[in-house]
This record gives sequence, C-alpha cells and structure tokens, in this order.
Amino acid sequence: MCAESNKECCKPKIAVDLTAANEILDQYRGKPGALIPALQKVQEHYRWLSQPLVEHIARELNMFLSEVYGVVSFYSQFYTSPRGEYTIQICRGTACHVKGSLRILEQLAAELGVEPGEMTRDGKFTVEEVNCIGACGIAPVIVAGGKTFGSLTVAQALAAIRNFDSGV
Repeated sequence: MCAESNKECCKPKIAVDLTAANEILDQYRGKPGALIPALQKVQEHYRWLSQPLVEHIARELNMFLSEVYGVVSFYSQFYTSPRGEYTIQICRGTACHVKGSLRILEQLAAELGVEPGEMTRDGKFTVEEVNCIGACGIAPVIVAGGKTFGSLTVAQALAAIRNFDSGV
C-alpha cells in the first residue's frame, strides 16, 4: 500500500473484458487518423472510456497514452465516467429556458434520483444539461435515447422517460 491515496498504485483497478475492444481495434491498427473513429466505436460498445480501456487503446494503436488522453479530454463526445444505457439531454438554450426547461431538468433529475451529469443507480439513464439542441421552434426540448421530444410540459417529459421502462 502506498502512503498517498492519490497515487496510481492505490487506485482500484477496473476489470474490463477487452474482447470487443480488440475486435474493434483490429479494424484500425496501423491506419493513419484511426484514433477518433476507434475511440468512437469502442465507446459505442462500452458506453464510456475507462482508464483500462484508454490504456489498452493506446497500446494496441501503438500511441502514447498522453496522445490518446489528449483526444479523449479535448472532445466532449468522449466520456471517462460510466454512462447510462440512455442519455437524456435537457436543452438549456435561451428558447428552452424561457419555456421552462429548468423545471423539466429539476423534475427529471428528482424523479431519477440524480444530478445532471450522473447516471442512475440501475445504469439506465444519464441526465445531461446541454447548451442548445438546435430545435428552438419546439422548445422546451429533450433528447432521450436519440429521440427528440419537443413542446414539453414537465408531465410530458416525465411520461416520455417512463416509456423507456425506467421504473420511475
């Protein structure tokens, strides 16, 4: 055991089945410009990029770990914490804000027992606050599981999420 709790040797290791990652990375080994598409495909499968996954990707693509983390940390599309099966994005742009998206965000978060950016205990949902979805004409808007819901009341937003069998 090391003396300082923030040292790498003291952090718990996450066991990851790398079979799917290896199958994905087989398509990208030795190809220039392969990092971003490889990261996208690996994240699509695992829903997030854990430290062991990022380290494995760096090894398999023969890249420095700092290069891979540089890309992962630069682009907001990559996640380094667990994500739910469904992502719920609540638009907080001006049109949505004026039409009540804050109330929708607060109620969805309360119903699911999470704060924005967190995943529900059952792993079903991650709630995200986003700056603009680009659907101002149907404000307020949420995107859940890739489907856009607009002109929502709080009750309609809750009903839309319940259709994903969340147990709410």
